[in-house]
Amino acid sequence: MNARTLRSPVSAAGEGILDFIAGAGRLALFLARFMAEFPGGLRYRRLILRQCFQIGNQSMPLVILTSIFVGGVAALQSSYQFQGAIPLIYVGTVLAKSVFIELGPVLTALVVGARVGASIAAEIGTMKVTEQLDALETLAIRPVRYLAIPRFVAAVVMLPVITVFANAIAIFGGMAVAVARVGISVHTFSRGMRLLFDAHDIYGGLIKSFVFGAGIALSGCYFGFTTAGGAEGVGTATMKAVVACCVMILVADYFLAEVIFRILFAPN
Repeated sequence: MNARTLRSPVSAAGEGILDFIAGAGRLALFLARFMAEFPGGLRYRRLILRQCFQIGNQSMPLVILTSIFVGGVAALQSSYQFQGAIPLIYVGTVLAKSVFIELGPVLTALVVGARVGASIAAEIGTMKVTEQLDALETLAIRPVRYLAIPRFVAAVVMLPVITVFANAIAIFGGMAVAVARVGISVHTFSRGMRLLFDAHDIYGGLIKSFVFGAGIALSGCYFGFTTAGGAEGVGTATMKAVVACCVMILVADYFLAEVIFRILFAPN
């Protein structure tokens, strides 16, 4: 009994390691297949445009709502921190910097990633467990080329576009709160935005959004194509896709910040 109790954590750890290795192998095989099918998938232009509409246009209501309150909260908190210590003209400076560099691309990617990643994984996963992917193959249609590539291209193209709108809406929401609740004039707020403005801040945020869009689409497609176990498996794959999207965005954000702002756009 004691020996069995002592062996159980070891066996559980061993199973976890084996599962990790197997998952890494499945991911590597999927990425290799994805890269091989990528050029052929670009010919499905109509599917790409349809996915652009579904990812971009249908995500905008959620992005607008979250961006307004993100900008408003950033303005309130910065004014609270500056009160009596730093001139409130810098509220606009801090808001613009934080939105362009971090809040806009990251929070937009989290919101869109949760929605789009879950949608892709659930749709492809349902097709997998109902053998629709096998039916496509019998019709000489390659599922990765037909399903994954258009979604990937659409996510990479549309997430920067959504981020641009999110940035503008967050700035507007922050300015409205600064004027209505903090007592800063529109002129003072706009002067603060221009004080330390650097176009590299916008470019860096857009580079982040390109990478986030690619990661969101790949996560949703991978977990969709590896779904197994019927309806329960679809639910599990959807959950894993959302978690993977969020973790990928936060981890990639750090490394992208290192590359973009310490190497690519580093001050001379």
